[in-house]
Amino acid sequence: MRFIWKGQTLWLSERRCIFWEEQKMLIFSDPHFGKAAHFRKSGIQIPQKVSKDNLFTLFELIEFFHPEKILITGDLFHSSENKETDIFLQWRKQINHLPVILVKGNHDILGNPFYQEANIEIKEAFWCVENFCFTHDIESVSSTNYIFSGHIHPAVRVVSGSKQSLKLPCFYFGRKFAILPAFGRFTGTAVIQPTKGEPVFGITKNEVIRLQ
Repeated sequence: MRFIWKGQTLWLSERRCIFWEEQKMLIFSDPHFGKAAHFRKSGIQIPQKVSKDNLFTLFELIEFFHPEKILITGDLFHSSENKETDIFLQWRKQINHLPVILVKGNHDILGNPFYQEANIEIKEAFWCVENFCFTHDIESVSSTNYIFSGHIHPAVRVVSGSKQSLKLPCFYFGRKFAILPAFGRFTGTAVIQPTKGEPVFGITKNEVIRLQ
């Protein structure tokens, strides 16, 4: 879905990312790669296919939008290195020509040698481009620029006429900041309560729907 915000063209994808047209930048948050392997170490049988599907989705997005850079607003990985970080490195080598920038989140605990091997540029707290600033946790930065964040994995609850409800991951655009949905499918969500008039977009399997 095409969304004009603060004079910029943002394409909101049902794959839970944004393509910023003017900057030719693909933006997403909270993929939590390696989370399935982290759970498997604890004896919880989560299929490795979860992370592979996320990487395949990312590859398809690159093929579709042809970005000149990728920006991740935190929690690229869920924890320490495991088999899934090796899979990520193999995937990264296939698109090594494409710059990747990571604004670190609270789960990004891997050491600098890994990020160097993966050819990922690190920003510790925030990164600003034009009139937008990008961070992981909105509480960690103060800026007069409009801020994009992740961290909470936002969702909205949609109530039907029969009083049945459905929880949808969402893009939220408040007066001073936006919150991006979690790119990773193996994540929880937190229901937000947007103020009337604030743009909110629910995400279904096949489309992005403007709710207000």
